[in-house]
Amino acid sequence: MSEPGVRTVVILGGGTAGWMAAAALSRALKGSGRRILLVESDEIGIVGVGEATIPTIHWFNQLVGLDERAFMTETNATYKLGIAFEGWNGPGSAYLHPFGTFGPPGDGVMFLHRLIRARLAGMAGGNEEFSLTAQAARAGRFARPVADRRSLLSTLGYAFHFDASLYGRCLRGHAEANGVVRIEGKVARVERHGESGDIARLVTERGEVAEGELFVDCSGFRGLLIEQELATGFDDWSEWLPCDRAWAAPTARERMLVPYTRAIAAEAGWRWRIPLQHRTGNGYVFSSRFQDEEAARASFLAALGEAPLAEPRLLRFLPGQRKRSWNRNVVAIGLSSGFLEPLESTSIHLIQSGIAKLLALFPRHGADPLVAEQFNRVFAQEMLDVRDFLILHYAMTEGRGEPLWRHCQSVALPDSLAYRIAHFRASGRLVLSTDELFRDASWFAVMEGQGIEPADYNPAVETDSIERVVQHVESVRAAIRAHVAELPALPW
Repeated sequence: MSEPGVRTVVILGGGTAGWMAAAALSRALKGSGRRILLVESDEIGIVGVGEATIPTIHWFNQLVGLDERAFMTETNATYKLGIAFEGWNGPGSAYLHPFGTFGPPGDGVMFLHRLIRARLAGMAGGNEEFSLTAQAARAGRFARPVADRRSLLSTLGYAFHFDASLYGRCLRGHAEANGVVRIEGKVARVERHGESGDIARLVTERGEVAEGELFVDCSGFRGLLIEQELATGFDDWSEWLPCDRAWAAPTARERMLVPYTRAIAAEAGWRWRIPLQHRTGNGYVFSSRFQDEEAARASFLAALGEAPLAEPRLLRFLPGQRKRSWNRNVVAIGLSSGFLEPLESTSIHLIQSGIAKLLALFPRHGADPLVAEQFNRVFAQEMLDVRDFLILHYAMTEGRGEPLWRHCQSVALPDSLAYRIAHFRASGRLVLSTDELFRDASWFAVMEGQGIEPADYNPAVETDSIERVVQHVESVRAAIRAHVAELPALPW
């Protein structure tokens, strides 16, 4: 007799989320005797979750056993050192949210306070001058960070731009090599246990059955199991994040590739531009409350300045999250768990974060209330933290007078975000919990990039005179300039 509990995991939906889940679970659970089935239909279109990532992608690729160089070749990937925000404080304005840290190695948060103190004393200089990653991005240079914590090169951070469909195909190969069984077909019927109400099996239109104890819903915005079957409910965040549509289309490969994503403010939202080895990804995220779909399409095409390689595709979404991402014996991963627009390239991260939490809390039994509650608590908090970071970009924008931007500037902030901003303005402190996704350097870059200036600093930096602090900060700036000049140019 087999042991009781979760012996078969059924993943509903392929695409990026489904194959990420399949690749990770099959690798992590290999040898445990558990079986993984993935049900998907070639007839159902895949909703792209973005082609830009953040540095947490390294952890996931290592988890599933992807060699970085082979992965980059297979997915036409390029390096990404940050995100450039253009026009968010009016025409001509620009700032960079770089990955990595500011200042020298080992100084961390305290360097930010030294920098604030030096500026308050009259020293000039923008944030980017004190980030090796930012300077490398602007210069079109790249090197992988080193492990030696004494080296300035250890402060570098990077992620990737890649073709999400090719990434899914790559992961599918790894998953199937580890025993994942794919069942082709649309789900015609969902059957539940009569007594418990838990999901028991999925039946496809061709009559194939996928029976299991734990179900991972990667069915996208539809939320076939988590919402259509279990009626979990949804928290709508469009009051703060009003963009609910996106037009997307590829264009030809850029002649000169830059190692960052561009986020360009527009009349009713913002446009993305993502450089890949074989083409350029483009999109226009907008609010249907402030611009209708056809007007947005026309604006998108006009801004491209060149003919797209395919007809623009419209994506409709609602910003927010499920009231519970784990309900009964169903775990929602990816778009089925909720959606936060791609402004900070968090879509793929939130997929892998959900997978990581599932692995950490993998249940003995599919419907384990305590395990589900812990998953819901930690995942919901992560979504709230990312939500606040995105709202920061919109709410603190100045220099734009279009209706969308006036709305964003006038809406009352969530208390959690208002509290963070108040702390930073008053003392330069960034109030973060230990497990938040975006750390001090990210909040500092966006706070200052959006025009929030701190009036004070941590008094711990007063152990040195202001002259010595300025001298130290200036020496860091000079060291960064020297290191950037020695970095190799991008390989493309």
